Amino acid sequence: MMDIHKILKQLPHRYPFLLVDRVLAIEKGKSIKALKNVTINEPFFEGHFPQRPVMPGVLMLEALAQAAALLAFDAAGTSASDGFIYYFAGMEGVRFRRPVEPGDQLILEAELLRMKAGIFKFKARALVDGEVAVEAELTCAMRAVS
Repeated sequence: MMDIHKILKQLPHRYPFLLVDRVLAIEKGKSIKALKNVTINEPFFEGHFPQRPVMPGVLMLEALAQAAALLAFDAAGTSASDGFIYYFAGMEGVRFRRPVEPGDQLILEAELLRMKAGIFKFKARALVDGEVAVEAELTCAMRAVS
């Protein structure tokens, strides 16, 4: 388990772009389960959409990528504070299955499929109340910050 203080030490993201509130479980080098509490106070809800607030799909994918980054950093034994950053390199098979609204708890799950030379591939999905909201295969690259 990892609370917000540990997450802040691992990831370079900050408000309003930090999209992981807590890590519920992590199996080193294999999988992660994390949580994003979705609240009406999120800045994107002001414009997406005022009459029917829905979390943008790209932000759901970003939340999954941040959870995956926590898994990758844990697997590699590094963190952003060690001078590494984690970039999106690709997405495949993205499917949005249900909208995510204020009050939802987004459960972020990522499974590490492979890692080689700083390139990581994950099978990821986000759920609300046990229903899949989005699923995708994510490819990310870890690089040293110069």
